[in-house]
Amino acid sequence: MTAAPTPPVLPASTHVGAVHLNVRDLPGLTQFYAELLGLNVLWPDPTQAVLAAQGTPLLHLHAAPDLPRAPVSRPGLYHTAFLLPTRADLGRWLAHAAQLGHRIGSGDHLVSEAFYLSDPEGNGTEVYADRPRDTWTWRDGQVQMGTNAVDAAGVLQAAGIDPATLDGAAPFSAPAGTTVGHIHLKVGSAAQAARWYRDTLGLDVVADLGSAAFLSWGGYHHHIGLNEWHSAGQPAPTTPAAGLRALTVQTPDLNALRAHLHGRPDVQTAPDALTLTDPWGNRVTVTQG
Repeated sequence: MTAAPTPPVLPASTHVGAVHLNVRDLPGLTQFYAELLGLNVLWPDPTQAVLAAQGTPLLHLHAAPDLPRAPVSRPGLYHTAFLLPTRADLGRWLAHAAQLGHRIGSGDHLVSEAFYLSDPEGNGTEVYADRPRDTWTWRDGQVQMGTNAVDAAGVLQAAGIDPATLDGAAPFSAPAGTTVGHIHLKVGSAAQAARWYRDTLGLDVVADLGSAAFLSWGGYHHHIGLNEWHSAGQPAPTTPAAGLRALTVQTPDLNALRAHLHGRPDVQTAPDALTLTDPWGNRVTVTQG
């Protein structure tokens, strides 16, 4: 029996970069994300728009008006999670979203406080802030996460906003340091997907829930989430649909990963990037810098 390859060790600062979506209504989705997240629109044209936080691109929207909307059972995007630098930033955003009239879900995950909604085309969106790392609990290499009620009033008060009246709220602009903290994917098998991401991209499995798995580099609570809640048993799609087009990963050093993937026919190589596709058709480009 051939031994499984040793996963590559990527630098601890490796993280998720910009997310690419195929969208049916490019002007509408561009306006939605710019307004919701306070992002700036860079390089808009009839085929795509890039949305950025203080000059850092976070979201690429690609016009695909002829593609069908993806059914919920299709493997692909579960949500894109935008990480704000502080709890006060999250409070300012929450007041802003409430004033826009959005219906918002929430979850206190012990390591973070998060709010959820979907864009007009059904793409999941999370906006969250982390708790300090020294407050996270680890047991046997697994980070302890949960889903409890968020203290929304406390989040607003951290921003100096009255929870009852929203007095103190102001127009929101994504602050410097806003990132795509993680991306959560729908797959046919969480266990198989976790093995693929571990063995291919060197992520550590930091929480295994059976029907879902969470993986990261460098001891983060998760950069990649994987679940089979709606997509169990589904293969890679054979026809295109609106939704996730690609995700990017940024790392300061590609050498270990390039050596690990050398000779694999499914890898597209470039001087500063490697691109491959997971077993459910999710395209991943790892870039250096």
